[in-house]
This record gives sequence, C-alpha cells and structure tokens, in this order.
Amino acid sequence: MTSLDKPTTETADAGAAEPDVRAVTEAALFEAFGGLRGMVETVLPGLLFVTIFTLNKDLHWSAIAALAVSLTLVVVRLVTRDTVKHAFSGVFGVAFGVVFAMMTGNAKDFYLPGMLYTLGLALAYIVTTLAGVPLIGLILGPVFKENLSWRTRNPGRKKAYAKASWAWGLILLAKCAILFPLYWWANTAQLGWVLVALKIPPFLLAVWLTWVFLAKAPAPIDVFAEMEAEEKAEKERKGAQAPERDGETAGRHRRDG
Repeated sequence: MTSLDKPTTETADAGAAEPDVRAVTEAALFEAFGGLRGMVETVLPGLLFVTIFTLNKDLHWSAIAALAVSLTLVVVRLVTRDTVKHAFSGVFGVAFGVVFAMMTGNAKDFYLPGMLYTLGLALAYIVTTLAGVPLIGLILGPVFKENLSWRTRNPGRKKAYAKASWAWGLILLAKCAILFPLYWWANTAQLGWVLVALKIPPFLLAVWLTWVFLAKAPAPIDVFAEMEAEEKAEKERKGAQAPERDGETAGRHRRDG
C-alpha cells in the first residue's frame, strides 16, 4: 500500500458509508454520460443510416433519415423538458457526417467525423493524464461537486481519475485501431455495422472501469458545501460582533454624556 492509498480518518469514516458513495458514483456517471437514453440516442441515427443504406444504397435518403431521427430526439427532450446536451451532441455529430458525406459523395465519410472525434478524444484522455489533469476528473469534478479539489487536496481520488482516464484513452484507441483499417478496406455497409456494434460495449466497459476506480477512491470533497459553511460561519461571526459593537458604542455615549 502506498502513502496515497493509506486510509485517513476522513476516508475511514467515508468507508462506513461505502454503499452511499457507490450509489452516488453510479448516479453521477449516469448523469455525466447520459444513461440508457443517451446510449439509445447515440446508436439510433447510425443504425438507421446503415440499415437504409444496406437496403437501397441511397446516400441521400440514408443521411436524411439519420438527421431527421436526431432532430426528433432533440424535440422529444425539449417537449419533456429534459436535458438536451446528449441529444444535441448527437445532432451535431450526425450533421457533420451528413455534410461530409454529401460533399465527398462517399457514404463511408458519414462515419469519418465521428471516428476522428473518437481518436481525438482518446488522445485527449491520454495527454491530460500525462499532464497531471486527467480529463475524466475535469468532466466528473463538477458532477460530484468537487470541482478541481481532487488535484491538490484528494490525491487518492486524483489517482483514481488517472486510472479511469487511461482506461478511456486505451479503450478508444483500440476502437480506432479496428475502425480506421475498415474505413480503407471495407465497404460502407460493413464499416457501418461494425461501428454500430462497437458503439455501446467499449463505452460500457469504460464506464464500468471508471465506476470501479472511483468506488474504491476516497469520497469527493464537496467544495460547494464548504463554501456554504464558510459563508454561514462568516455571517454568524458578523452577527456575534454586531451586539459587541453596539455595546461599545452605547458605553462611549454614556461616558461622553
């Protein structure tokens, strides 16, 4: 056991509430990555595109259908007053793919922007971890209400974020190692079906590993609660000082009188 892993009094107390920490971690991951609904919104446009293209080899109809279902998912979220960030990201991804494929006339280019994004994201996870600010910590810090406190005040948690970021980076790189050769060698339908098949399993593996690492890490430091406590203490201190100042003022008036 390293010095970073040795339990402190704070983490020992947190261990008594380990089921709560695990539940909070699970809920935070679901919120950050969209949960089941977010996964459906991620898969559905690409699935519709490759299905229609496999049946009729029509790039225009396949692209229009994929974009239409993405916009529909956004509208559904707006109507139900749900968060739209995951649906909007899906729309932008599909729109880039549609524009790119239409410009080149190559149906495989529908998938290229997403593949390049995946490669860039994989490199971002790895580079930020090497730089000491793992990307997964930057993503999940606000969700856990700890912001960047894990960088300097919670070394065990920083270590967990580094492990999780390595997991995300390597899993996404492995995914790219499969998809990019297929982009050059396979036809559009083959590439599309493999890409759809690889949408969820690598994602679930990365989320699961993140959950494992964070569930074993020290509890997050709630910096928002700390700020509220400091503000409350400051108000109480000022409130306690006010009667003293009033008493001193009254005493001076009596002496002057």
